[in-house]
Amino acid sequence: MFYVQRNSHGELVRVEAAGFAEATATLPADDHEIQAWFANESVEHSLNALKLSDIEMIRVLDDLIQVLTQKGLLRITDLPPAAQAKLMDRNRARVALGGLSNLIDDEETGLV
Repeated sequence: MFYVQRNSHGELVRVEAAGFAEATATLPADDHEIQAWFANESVEHSLNALKLSDIEMIRVLDDLIQVLTQKGLLRITDLPPAAQAKLMDRNRARVALGGLSNLIDDEETGLV
C-alpha cells in the first residue's frame, strides 16, 4: 500500500511507502497510477543520470580526439566543418586555461 498526495487536478504529486501528513489517500502497489508513477520516476532518474554524465563524456571525447590527432590517427580536417569549429573553440579555451592537465583524475577507476 502506498500513501499518495494529489494536486487540485487529481494528479499524483507525491507517493510514499510510509504515511505522511499531506497524504490524501492510499493506493495498492498494483494500481495503474502507482505503476505509472514509478515507471516515470525511473525514466526521469535515468535521464538525469545521462545528463550528469554528458559533461564528463564530453571531456573524455575531447581528450580522445586530442590523443588521436596527436598520434596522427585522425586529422581535424577529417571531421565536418561544424565539428572542426567547435573543437578549435574548445582547444583555444583549454589552452587559455592551461591545457589538458587535471581534467580527468588519474586515480579514477572505471571502464575507460
